[in-house]
Amino acid sequence: MKRMELCRAVGSMEQLAYVREVRDLASGQRLVEVENGRLRFTVLPDRGLDIASLRFDGKNMSFMAKAGLQHEKSTDILGGLFFTCGPDNVGPAENGLPMHGSFRNTNAEHLGTEAFWRDSQYVLRIRGSLRCATLFGSNIALRRTIETVYGSPSLTVQDELVNEGFAPHPLMLLYHINAGFPLLREGTRAEIPYGAVFSRDTGRPVPNEAWKTMPAPQDNAPEQVYYHEGLTGEVRLRVRPPAGGAALVVRYSADSLPVLTQWISPASGAYAMGLEPGTCHVQGLSGERKRRTVQMLAPGEHKSIRLVIEAEP
Repeated sequence: MKRMELCRAVGSMEQLAYVREVRDLASGQRLVEVENGRLRFTVLPDRGLDIASLRFDGKNMSFMAKAGLQHEKSTDILGGLFFTCGPDNVGPAENGLPMHGSFRNTNAEHLGTEAFWRDSQYVLRIRGSLRCATLFGSNIALRRTIETVYGSPSLTVQDELVNEGFAPHPLMLLYHINAGFPLLREGTRAEIPYGAVFSRDTGRPVPNEAWKTMPAPQDNAPEQVYYHEGLTGEVRLRVRPPAGGAALVVRYSADSLPVLTQWISPASGAYAMGLEPGTCHVQGLSGERKRRTVQMLAPGEHKSIRLVIEAEP
């Protein structure tokens, strides 16, 4: 329906779509709930302005760890639709830095929400900023905009990362995007553009069968982590369920996020698949130095990153 036809049929657009700032009573944390008529998702201002959950036409697509929204920020991983790793560490805790870095534990500042008409589109938008800084150390700022429109099956994450310090800083950044049940089940397939695939643990090439198809949940099964190398240009990743239903699609540019990590966890109670585009691997700054692949962000330098996450019927 066109804008005026739609407005004639409703009292408030909140009948159909909204962005609402609320508070979780159990943990006290801020939440932003977004409903666009097809997508429903929850943004976490007190956890790196990441997205906790995603539903499409009422069906869950994302993974959430056992403690849910009550997880301990400093020692546990929520999962969620995605969490932002970096800017000081990506991978296991090392040198006093938390596992997967500080952004995911950082409270967003300058939070703002909007719902407005842009020509014929009803736009729902969230903005905020994160900062990772110390007195005599680094000063890395991230400005984030999350946007969707009424009736759309997609959302966009636009990040602007800037080194506001006076020394070069290692560019450690990764978007840990996590699919979960019922999208993820036995036979769900990962569709990733052709590239060489290596095991994180052995460094050896792996066959397609090792990473393409999700097994059934297995008690205490170990995780598997793979690196997909050689991806170029605009990348389109897809997690497709085996018997119909919407797929989860991630689109981004390999020019800005050249490394793709894939995480498969078949363990009962931790059943997830992660697609993780980033600027680095998941073995910490020490691992990047061993590979001689450390990227640096110069003083005053900006880096722009755009992710599109969508449900594909």
